[in-house]
Amino acid sequence: MERRGFLRGAVAGGAAAAFGYTLMRGAAYAAPAQPGPGPYGALGTADANGLQLPAGFTSRVVARSGQRVAGTSYVWHSAPDGGACFADGSGWIYVSNSEISSTGGAGAIRFDASGDITSAYRILSNTNRNCAGGATPWNTWLSCEEVSSGYVYETDPWGVKAAVRRAAMGRFNHEAAAADPVRKVVYLTEDASDGCFYRFVPNTWGDLSAGTLQVLKAGTATSGSYTWATVPDPDGSPTATRNQVSGAKRFNGGEGCHYANDTVWFTTKGDGRVWRLNLSASTYELAYDDSLVSGSAPLTGVDNITGASSGDLYVAEDGGNMEICVITPDEVVAPFVRILGQSGSEICGPAFSPDGRRLYFSSQRGTSGSSSGGITYEVTGPFRA
Repeated sequence: MERRGFLRGAVAGGAAAAFGYTLMRGAAYAAPAQPGPGPYGALGTADANGLQLPAGFTSRVVARSGQRVAGTSYVWHSAPDGGACFADGSGWIYVSNSEISSTGGAGAIRFDASGDITSAYRILSNTNRNCAGGATPWNTWLSCEEVSSGYVYETDPWGVKAAVRRAAMGRFNHEAAAADPVRKVVYLTEDASDGCFYRFVPNTWGDLSAGTLQVLKAGTATSGSYTWATVPDPDGSPTATRNQVSGAKRFNGGEGCHYANDTVWFTTKGDGRVWRLNLSASTYELAYDDSLVSGSAPLTGVDNITGASSGDLYVAEDGGNMEICVITPDEVVAPFVRILGQSGSEICGPAFSPDGRRLYFSSQRGTSGSSSGGITYEVTGPFRA
């Protein structure tokens, strides 16, 4: 997952609400966003948690790796990574992956309407380097293994139903997933220097147990038209999925993935790019390239992404200045939060509570630089609607 690419795009539509995320206004982002003043002003001095935030925002630590989540018996997992929020009545649940070899998986923290923690628990155990993933419209979390021959696991944020391995979605170095309820498919990124971009077409929408894995085919240019082709053997053995279809387009280290409004955006860490697919027109293009930013880029080491009701995007850094930067619909990029004293870590799993008032994220290795030192934060404040 290290040194992820940067995902930038519009996030909107009724599908977002169905995923348990904040409903967001539609917006179109042209490439590239440029540095400028952020919507919340400059960052202040560091608070007691080592976070620099704009005026009016506050932070708290909600979990630390190896320690019990406050008020519960659950010990928070090491190397917290990709995450998402799910509505739970008047409260919500924050789900977080654990990017640990062999004993990874995912955990969850449950909050009431006031934001108080009511419980914490495991929803997936003993899987391998669970990095990113994605929410589904039927309120499950797809937890993806970032290893060769990795699987996607469908999990229950409430921890009631047992997690299920979705082998039909292919075995490869999985990273992120994004559901498209219009075309009734799930898009998938592959974290490999010669990786591909996929979509899974389930036989029945809402049931990921069976279906067809397809790979994107296109030319070598950074823009053009594309088609989809079926991967003959999603199991990827003996031939890797990315090598089974002639003409499959290669992407340098696929990372984050997001769908909204007939568009899917995905990032490639190896070249610092964001790719945009216009699903209605079957065309693709660059939405961002870090080499196209004029001057000094405030956003480097780009990683996970989430969005707010304003249409603002929040992009976490793997390295860089340990910031989450905001990209506005006006295509301005600026720091929103900076974590001090954790240069050996990365920021993972940004996700808003359903009411849009709280932003959750983790520092995967915290101040120690070790996977056992992860810290999960909450930031509250006047996020614009």
